[in-house]
Amino acid sequence: MTPIVPPATIGVLGGGQLGRYAVMAAATMGYRTMVLDPDPSAPAGIVANEHLMAAYDDPEALRRLSFECDVVTTEFENPPAAALDELDATIVVAPSPASVRIAQDRLAEKDFLVDNGFPVGPYTPLVEADQPFDQAIVDSGAIVKTARLGYDGKGQRSVTGVAATLAAWADLGGVRCVVERRLDLDTELSVIVARTVDGRVEAWPVAENRHVDGILDLTVVPAQVAARVADRAVGVAMAIADALDYVGVLAVELFVVGGELLVNELAPRPHNSGHWTLDACVTSQFEQQVRAVCGLGLGSTAMTAPSVAMVNLLGDLWEGGDPDWQVVLDDPRAKLHLYGKTDPRPGRKMGHLTVTSDVATVAAARALDLRSGVVR
Repeated sequence: MTPIVPPATIGVLGGGQLGRYAVMAAATMGYRTMVLDPDPSAPAGIVANEHLMAAYDDPEALRRLSFECDVVTTEFENPPAAALDELDATIVVAPSPASVRIAQDRLAEKDFLVDNGFPVGPYTPLVEADQPFDQAIVDSGAIVKTARLGYDGKGQRSVTGVAATLAAWADLGGVRCVVERRLDLDTELSVIVARTVDGRVEAWPVAENRHVDGILDLTVVPAQVAARVADRAVGVAMAIADALDYVGVLAVELFVVGGELLVNELAPRPHNSGHWTLDACVTSQFEQQVRAVCGLGLGSTAMTAPSVAMVNLLGDLWEGGDPDWQVVLDDPRAKLHLYGKTDPRPGRKMGHLTVTSDVATVAAARALDLRSGVVR
């Protein structure tokens, strides 16, 4: 691949906060950007050179991306597969439609991981009401997840037993689902990796994550796990990127159960648990996305602080009025990030903040305290 260099134009499918940071990284490097998102207030569209306000499968919008961009990437995992295929016929698309197609379907993703020898927890597909499935998986508790479109805890139901499983499946619309055994977790990890078209791979230090109601709440780096677990996690993530022949930034979410790793999910894009790289790394995940999809050399993933913690800022914080951001802005080790969203609904990611420290537990405690302190 001939490197794509500034002032080339990068197309982005999706206009959320992930796209916003990718667009800003691209602009800093001298690229032009064109964002496709139907939402006129899309955070990435606000900062892009051009915002195409159209459906993701709009023929005219896809034609413009094909003819006016030098490469197209995605900032979420659910663009229409047909749209990616259409773009891929005339322009470089990274990650590839094949990679995105696997990651946007939980059943296809699980099958891919198993077929390639990666460890996953017990699961069974649930597609039809009278379809036989492994009932042992649900006897001691399970989670029913839609195969497509679920994120941040959406499209999921916690169940115990066959009757509850079938009721949850019906409540989710009777669509294709995957049923996963509920596991007793030691902790949750994520590894963000970047891979180029010629197979160069870099990974950031392993992150440890805490979720609340299915939404990422806190990320701490480096993860407080044994070195062998962290090394194994990085190795698994890199191997998955190779198996996918992936190009771009890929997030691999993992469970630690009894000291052993299980792959939970893949995200074919920069990831919420990698936002800390903006403030505590030589190269952020967003700059790396630009580098990878444009065929450039990958930047250093070394940390610029001994440890860092990130907490999400959800719309719930606005219930009593605009938060008191001065509390965060007065802290010399804290960084505030707001995404430019105008509708602070409960559960909606409105921003995040990071705190660096010499000690991971200190960074985490301070980040949580600062978030609590902004509530009016």
